[in-house]
Amino acid sequence: MNGGDYAAAGGAEDVYGEDAASMDQPITPWTVSVASGYSLMRDPRHNKGLAFTENERDAHYLRGLLPPVVLSQELQEKKLMHNLRQYQVPLQRYTALMDLQERNERLFYKLLIDNVEELLPVVYTPTVGEACQKYGSIFRRPQGLYISLKEKGKILEVLKNWPERSVQVIVVTDGERILGLGDLGCQGMGIPVGKLSLYTALGGVRPSACLPITIDVGTNNEKLLNDEFYIGLRQRRATGQEYAELLHEFMTAVKQNYGEKILIQFEDFANHNAFELLSRYSSSHLVFNDDIQGTASVVLAGLLASLRLLGGTLADHRFLFLGAGEAGTGIAELIALEISKQTGSPIEENRKKVWLVDSKGLIVDSRKESLQHFKKPWAHEHEPVKTLLDAVKAIKPTILIGTSGVGKQFTKEVVEAMASLNEKPLIMALSNPTSQAECTAEEAYTWTEGRAIFASGSPFDTFEYDGKVFVPGQANNAYIFPGFGLGVIISGAIRVHDDMLLAASEALAAQVTEEHYEKGMIYPPFSDIRKISANIAAKVAAKAYELGLASHLPQPKDLVKYAESCMYSPRYRTYR
Repeated sequence: MNGGDYAAAGGAEDVYGEDAASMDQPITPWTVSVASGYSLMRDPRHNKGLAFTENERDAHYLRGLLPPVVLSQELQEKKLMHNLRQYQVPLQRYTALMDLQERNERLFYKLLIDNVEELLPVVYTPTVGEACQKYGSIFRRPQGLYISLKEKGKILEVLKNWPERSVQVIVVTDGERILGLGDLGCQGMGIPVGKLSLYTALGGVRPSACLPITIDVGTNNEKLLNDEFYIGLRQRRATGQEYAELLHEFMTAVKQNYGEKILIQFEDFANHNAFELLSRYSSSHLVFNDDIQGTASVVLAGLLASLRLLGGTLADHRFLFLGAGEAGTGIAELIALEISKQTGSPIEENRKKVWLVDSKGLIVDSRKESLQHFKKPWAHEHEPVKTLLDAVKAIKPTILIGTSGVGKQFTKEVVEAMASLNEKPLIMALSNPTSQAECTAEEAYTWTEGRAIFASGSPFDTFEYDGKVFVPGQANNAYIFPGFGLGVIISGAIRVHDDMLLAASEALAAQVTEEHYEKGMIYPPFSDIRKISANIAAKVAAKAYELGLASHLPQPKDLVKYAESCMYSPRYRTYR
């Protein structure tokens, strides 16, 4: 595939001539000028460490700057994995991987792609949460853009300071609600950095096309405000008009600098801002909120896949949520949309199959006046119910979903109540990180005597009960957003539509095989993630074309093959 085709496909502009060359064709390692000698070894995009060949060492003035041995990329990978496994503390693995990314980009991504199941919990949840908490202490080099209140009125200039011009995906946070850890202010940068490394490793989006951004409007976290190593603004969070103006300037500047087709992914904003930003900008920008839409899409995929084990259609089931924030209401809405799509019935009818419990109890009609706007559609007619256990007994759900951000809420009594009502209760304890999960896999399987179908947000080990080995599902957004983003990019979509999220869910559910079901799995293994992402990208792109939202015309004949051909490869290139 030549470089021109790739650019038309929405891949990053072919700055280095890499796409115009086949994998076995040599290229020249351009930076601003031809990189050579010491500067080549200090450029993470082109550095190959001890893998530079004898000819390359002669051609690029590297002779004597490296020890005489020449190692293959595979041997480098083997050595690094050996070294990583020596670390007992996950945060040490995280910092070692971040150092590698700063030193040798291709080797970092090769490591991540080839060892995805082992390294995903290190670069993403749960370890990334600890990394954000300690980001000030482990901060070495900036890995994205920091836009603070100091930059008000100058945001477009700040964007122009970023060295890459062909950016296609921005992941942005304001750090107010990092995982289940709360307000981490400027230190939330670990989240956009982690998400974008997954865009590349799992979705094949070129690293140069990814831009992590943290918007710093202050923090209400007293501990950080008093921490001498805190890297952000030392002030209380800006709110109201001041906040809205900064965000509006940011959104306007992004579109001005990168054009209509830049995908902006909102990440870990607090509820009130998350819903507001999504509704305000979804009609004018290509925006996606991973906490609302990504979580919803991955959970819906698990629900669709689980029907093979539970029986019936989605409309036959009753859903009870603990947690009525971004994740809970986002998932609930997508479930109702999917039932509408399958049955043709109005969405208002289908919302009645979904019940939510928040900190004050079951969301019911009599509470409507005091509810936040995003909770109101879920206030159904029912007498007030205070506790989750009483809600389970009253609603008799077939599916229990936790998005509360508070650990240990699915108690023995709650899980046993689910087991008494259902032959195979589906229990999804989705809060991150692991410490915040509503219950563990072991608890779910033990308390239901091995009858539960279980999925969580953070990973749990396989568990043996009564001679049977269970593989807990992980409803990880990393299944969805990299493939979703790739689909948006290759189609040149200009807006995100709910039907594209449904297409992503259906594509993921379709990847679960009989072999997986036998182990109680409702998600395919992460080892196949690039294949899964290509299939999701193809379905999302197809839907964008169908809805008339795609701008890369004509539509490729085989979208799966096309998606695969657009994916970044971390293999070393030969330099001439």
